[in-house]
Amino acid sequence: MSTPPQDGTRRTVVTGIGVVAPGGPTRDTFWELLVDGRTATRPITFFDATGFRSRIAAEVDLDIRAAGLTAHEIARTDRFAQFAMIAADEAVADSGLDLTADGGVDGVDHDRLSVSLGSAVGATMRLEDEYVQVSDSGKDWVVDPAYGSRFLHQVLLPSSAAAELAVRYRAHGPASVMSTGCTSGLDAVGYASQLVEDGDADVVIAGAADAPISPISVACFDAIRATSARNDSPASASRPFDATRDGFVMGEGGAVLVLEEYSHAKARGAHVYCEVSGFANRSNAFHMTGLRPDGTEMSAAIDDVLRQGRFDPSAVDYVNAHGSGTKQNDRHETAAVKRSLGHHAHATPMSSIKSMVGHSLGAIGSIELAACALAIEHGVVPPTANLENPDPECDLDYVPKTARDTRLDVVLSVGSGFGGFQSAVVMNSLRARS
Repeated sequence: MSTPPQDGTRRTVVTGIGVVAPGGPTRDTFWELLVDGRTATRPITFFDATGFRSRIAAEVDLDIRAAGLTAHEIARTDRFAQFAMIAADEAVADSGLDLTADGGVDGVDHDRLSVSLGSAVGATMRLEDEYVQVSDSGKDWVVDPAYGSRFLHQVLLPSSAAAELAVRYRAHGPASVMSTGCTSGLDAVGYASQLVEDGDADVVIAGAADAPISPISVACFDAIRATSARNDSPASASRPFDATRDGFVMGEGGAVLVLEEYSHAKARGAHVYCEVSGFANRSNAFHMTGLRPDGTEMSAAIDDVLRQGRFDPSAVDYVNAHGSGTKQNDRHETAAVKRSLGHHAHATPMSSIKSMVGHSLGAIGSIELAACALAIEHGVVPPTANLENPDPECDLDYVPKTARDTRLDVVLSVGSGFGGFQSAVVMNSLRARS
């Protein structure tokens, strides 16, 4: 087992990326969708949504078995866990690590291999089906366990996907599950970077997955009118920062990053997408769904990650916005970015990929970080689709409709979640340190 240095010199880099997203069920197709500015929203097909206020979503088109999972893996897992496994397989393959080997040039010490996975709602789709299966509506919902699946315990536990990944790659290091609402994906990757920097792991399989497009989830957000009711025009329904926005569009998916200690990656000649140089989260301790209009807590998280990365606010080249498309959120984070970046905020492109792939709750933070890493790699800022009439209170450069070519060295990604959770991650190219 290697002995990690204790002098603060350990750095976390991204060496592998895997994505399962609406309209782009692989890393490359996802990136193509973003660069093209296409949207993946459509009427819900998973169930009859006729009676719902919001009847649209961004669904993933993917043949799960063709993606490499076995019949037994499919039988015992929910769709969110399947997304996590498929994205992880793509990320590990992309990294070039041979996780079937112990040590060696492209191998890893499995005692120093970890898993950090986020999910806001876990196995919602499968659990809802199981609840219907074991319940008898004609007998006052009397539960009959005889009808339950033998895999019901895995469906019940949000940790099941992390356990699947740990077994899949023989990860004997720390394994964790983050469930902090819509910041779960950011928090899972951020925590994973801290495991590497603190010397608790050399490699972490980190990301998030959610598959929430089920009646119970749609009803939940219908009840508080958080989702868009633009049912007659699904492709234009998600419109962050636009004056006519009326809520977010639910999505699904997952993304996994292979995070690796820099010297470990360098020794094996790995391709490095970028560095994860800062992570912070805050709670507004204010309201379950409400946000303070001045963005104080999100701003504090931004300030913290820039200090960790040793970057001046003027160094930020791009802000990947939470940009959900709700009235208060878009104004809240606009205020937070102004508060932290000062005058530089108006010169910094800021966009929301939720306008194209929807809001997959806990998964979206990791999907957005995958987009940030690819943006640094390719020198392209993804656009905000459907931005026609900017809200006067949202007066920054939101890169409307069309992607923008530009060199990106320092990228900030921010997230906001029900419960008052506010998170930020900063990523940078290796050039930024030279």
